[in-house]
Amino acid sequence: MKLANYRIAALALTLSMTAGCASAPSAPAEADMQDPEIFDTAFDNNLKAQRMGTKGAHFGWVAARSMVENPINRPVSHVGSLASYALKSTGGLLRRVVISTLQMPALDDEIPEVSHTEPMDLDAFEEILDKTTGTRQDIGRITFLVDGDEYFGRLMHSIDNAEESIDIRTYIFDNDDFAVAVADRLKERAADLRVRVMLDSLGNMMAMQADSETMPADHRVPLSIRMYMERESEVEVRNITNPWATGDHTKTTIIDKKTAFVGGMNIGREYRYDWHDLMMEVTGPVVNKLQYESDKAWARASVFGDFANFFAFAKGKKEHADRDGYPLRVLQTRNFDSDIHKAQIAAIQNAQSYILIENAYFADDRTIYELAKARRRGVDVRVIIPSAGNHGPLNASNKVSINTLLKHGIRVYEYPGMSHVKAAIFDGWASVGSANFDKLSLKVNKELNLATSDPDTVRALMEQVFIPDLMISKEINAPVEVTLAARFAEIIVDELL
Repeated sequence: MKLANYRIAALALTLSMTAGCASAPSAPAEADMQDPEIFDTAFDNNLKAQRMGTKGAHFGWVAARSMVENPINRPVSHVGSLASYALKSTGGLLRRVVISTLQMPALDDEIPEVSHTEPMDLDAFEEILDKTTGTRQDIGRITFLVDGDEYFGRLMHSIDNAEESIDIRTYIFDNDDFAVAVADRLKERAADLRVRVMLDSLGNMMAMQADSETMPADHRVPLSIRMYMERESEVEVRNITNPWATGDHTKTTIIDKKTAFVGGMNIGREYRYDWHDLMMEVTGPVVNKLQYESDKAWARASVFGDFANFFAFAKGKKEHADRDGYPLRVLQTRNFDSDIHKAQIAAIQNAQSYILIENAYFADDRTIYELAKARRRGVDVRVIIPSAGNHGPLNASNKVSINTLLKHGIRVYEYPGMSHVKAAIFDGWASVGSANFDKLSLKVNKELNLATSDPDTVRALMEQVFIPDLMISKEINAPVEVTLAARFAEIIVDELL
């Protein structure tokens, strides 16, 4: 509860400093805070000040919605987010204390050689997941799209050929040159079909203030990508609210209710050109589930909030997608329910042969502890992290995690540059999506992964991602230097991120 109190105080302070925004927290308030002219050139001496002013006003608007609007039209989400966060923070803190003081020190026995034993029984493991997560397998097909060229090429083709609808739910829709080009395409298509875009308010606010180093210097930056998309077009845009500073980190784009794109990529230049990343093109009946989740999120983001969400929930899942594929499982992180975390912990605990993980943010103590135990069962455990992360505190926390992993016999590799891939394989069971290996993704924010033990799909993930990435990555064979500041950052990350 102490963390929740800090968050309340921070939001209250913001409200007191931005009283003008607090009186009108709905969508028009965002329009009011913008200059009449949306664009300004990158060479304008006042641009930086304008963007910082927009950021401050936007933050005040987000805080006002959280503290003023949410309790009224999203009472269930508002109270649920606070209670869930407080429960997870308290329970997580106690678990981390037990792990660091008792469980990890108890793992002092000799680390064995890799056993090369037979992998776990995947059919039996899927039954374990039925009980552990309360989810059931659906049917669908996955095609992996590696890096921005593959993904965005395929996405743009699908947008161009859409006939009925385009539904985008993303953490970030940036305001750089590439994101604006995507927005332009959506505006064109909105003249012929339904185009809906959902943005996480906090995530998008921060992203629009940080430019890619490769962005053209003459790009004209929209101060508000929402206003840019809505201006003189039929595109519908909604900002997802952030009750108690929680976020919606899900990334799904659904075309004509039959084809979905799911994974870790937002819409922006970094994902198109700069970073290594991964998405999935998904077809089959599982898309009906993804559309249902998207529709509920869209309703919840409306002015009617939880009330609209209830009616969307009551309508139930509709059947639109083709009935073809193999077993897939939708895993999510929501209030009071962390399917992704429970499933991946179960996978680590049941793995007998190998575990491969690639993730940019590796900060969950429970996951690290279970990996250390798995290595002592003779499991071959390997982790790939980026050599050049994009988040200072998490980069520092990664250094502490690296040394802990190495101490327990886990092989760690540095991918050259920034890898934003969020994928794992455990003895032939794969989980890929939006979730990082940190507290926010595994316990707090809304996330969505797809999991399967289909051998051809897992083999494709191995051949398209893990084998190439291991080949070009550098193995870390000795402990890395960890400063006092890095250790402090790791403590902060454990509690907040």
